[in-house]
Amino acid sequence: MTHAKPQSRKKSGRLFASLRLCVSFFFLAVRCGAANVDPDAAATVVVFNEADASSVELAGYYAEKRGIPFDHLIGLSCTLEEGVSRADYESTIAEPLRKAFLARGWWKTEADLVNGRVSESKIRFVALMRGLPLKIAPVSAWEGDKPVTSPSQFNRNEAAVDSELAALGMATRQISGPLNNPYFKNPLAVPWLLMVCRLDAAEPATVRRMIDDSLATEKIGLWGFAYVDSRGITSGGYHEGDDWMRGVASDALSHGIPCVHDTAPTLFPEHYPMSRAALYFGWYSGDVEGAFKDNAFRFVPGAIAVHLHSFSAASLRAPLRGWCAPLLDRGAAATLGNVYEPYLSLTTHFDEFERRLRTGATFAEAAYAAQPALSWMATFIGDPLYRPFKTDVMARPPKAAAEYAAYRDGAALWAAKGRAAGEPVLQARGRALKSGVIFEGLGLLQSAAKDPAAALKSWRQARQFYKDAPDCIRVALHAIAFLREAGRVSQALSITREEIGNFPNADATARLRAIELELAPPSPTPVPSAHATR
Repeated sequence: MTHAKPQSRKKSGRLFASLRLCVSFFFLAVRCGAANVDPDAAATVVVFNEADASSVELAGYYAEKRGIPFDHLIGLSCTLEEGVSRADYESTIAEPLRKAFLARGWWKTEADLVNGRVSESKIRFVALMRGLPLKIAPVSAWEGDKPVTSPSQFNRNEAAVDSELAALGMATRQISGPLNNPYFKNPLAVPWLLMVCRLDAAEPATVRRMIDDSLATEKIGLWGFAYVDSRGITSGGYHEGDDWMRGVASDALSHGIPCVHDTAPTLFPEHYPMSRAALYFGWYSGDVEGAFKDNAFRFVPGAIAVHLHSFSAASLRAPLRGWCAPLLDRGAAATLGNVYEPYLSLTTHFDEFERRLRTGATFAEAAYAAQPALSWMATFIGDPLYRPFKTDVMARPPKAAAEYAAYRDGAALWAAKGRAAGEPVLQARGRALKSGVIFEGLGLLQSAAKDPAAALKSWRQARQFYKDAPDCIRVALHAIAFLREAGRVSQALSITREEIGNFPNADATARLRAIELELAPPSPTPVPSAHATR
């Protein structure tokens, strides 16, 4: 493995001095008002690469925005490559962090850090800044390691840097195989656990935008649609992944997030009008596909978007490779993925992740509560302190989110007291607000309740209130899918052609034209007979 040559200590020192100068006045104010420091910020450490100027700058920017004390910033001098050897990981990342945590009084250990795990910690969250290595390469042998014999496929010692650091306080030389995560589905305090996330992306500007969007969204809440892309799998080895997707869709619908759930084996197709996207959960493709291939596509600010694939985060440097970097490049504030093959059973459970987020957890808390293994392959990319659904904020929605809040309340009533209680409230609020969102969401609820006739009626109402092409075409696509499934091809074709006429130049119309060809393929051109009379 080739490593970039670190900058000189003199230059690194200048970078660190620059960082200190940029933020010293801010942190002087923080120290003066220490009683007002957010508890999460006080429990966060920011780690950056001294050899990367943008890493230094982003560390200062993030710490300032979050009010993280200046002495909670740690600079390391390590490779600029995304991959790092196990030996270099230990000498340039793990060991310096162990020493810093002990020297600054953040950790208390049962004995020494070699033989005893951490018993008390003042730090819960770690933010790794862009410029730090992403993944640790496998090694043939490691002192103190023991091979894993069952199951044999877990006898591997490569790992995500983040996941390895999460278990730094365990003080173990065992690197082969996964470690059980005691925080998984049981988020009680685990003294030695560090919830490590990274603020990383293909470009430094994207990282800065992720930070800004996370902070801005916390002030108003995350509002929009959820798009869930399952594969229709109900049995066999892969059904667990589809169960997670179905769980996400069910939780979103029952708690008032309008959710478009695609159950076809394929992904959301190219040109699908995935507008208003606040949440995305899908699987299974190696590289970004479908609606996300469109360079003009953008998530709503603060969106959480994840795609399940074994190597979705193999690199974060290429905006078109894998899934994590492209989703961030398209405007998501946070995502998660795998740097090496994790196997499905040890992959982040998307249903638990979404549920934790929705109930007000930070991005880091939700991710670690949904991740069964540490010292393994997962990486969580986003602000660890980001709370997209802060309970106090979501209870007081801004005017701009009025229709989403009205839909949420009506859908929650439906879930709590039944359709007879929620449906009329949604209809009344939809008419009062002239809201396509509420009627589209109502149709999605009715569709999930196996009432296509009611759903079609609601989507027709939504179409009357929507004005923008993507929204109008999306509700048309809902209706077309139901009509096709019911064998009402002529009606499906009529809606398809009507919307093509209404929006002949819209990007999403390409999807309608493809459907038109499926519903009414052109007649083949007759082949002249060889014996035709001239």
